[in-house]
Amino acid sequence: MTDATAGDHARIPVLLTPWSVEDLTLLHHSNSPAMTSHTGGPETEEALLKRQHRYEALSARPAEEGRMFRVSLEDSGEPVGSVGYWPRTWQGEEVYETGYGILPEFQGRGLGVAALRAVARAAAEAGGRRKLHAYPSVDNAASNAVLQKAGFELLGKVEFEYPPGHEIVSHDWCLDLHPVAGAADPAE
Repeated sequence: MTDATAGDHARIPVLLTPWSVEDLTLLHHSNSPAMTSHTGGPETEEALLKRQHRYEALSARPAEEGRMFRVSLEDSGEPVGSVGYWPRTWQGEEVYETGYGILPEFQGRGLGVAALRAVARAAAEAGGRRKLHAYPSVDNAASNAVLQKAGFELLGKVEFEYPPGHEIVSHDWCLDLHPVAGAADPAE
């Protein structure tokens, strides 16, 4: 488990716990129109179960092969979302990709920023890849703002396929993990 800070002075304590079989309920809760409006809409039960198995498998592999985490509030342990990283080849380079989601009732509190900073530290500590990328839709203003606040650099617009078979125009955000390893906060 790890915690994170969300702002210059405010510490937003979140815990990242490797994804497990118990997190299927959280996956169902995040499969709402509000949470999936920029990613093709809610998934079928079959697709959710496949995603659950992928997340569990990812968290059972060596850390350099990626991880999926449940994001919880440190003080209560209440689950508030998910965040993860996994390897991909992007424009000829071996990088990590990240994705995250904070449940609507917890949004606007800095938890997404805190979760991204914590997952950046986890990816940096895992080693193997130097860069962490995220590809939110250009229309997802909130997600783009969270990535900027978390210290990612906007590289530009790209065509991106997500979910498979669905082309979207995304922003390519990148964070260099080299200075993050051992840093208290990657945005500092």
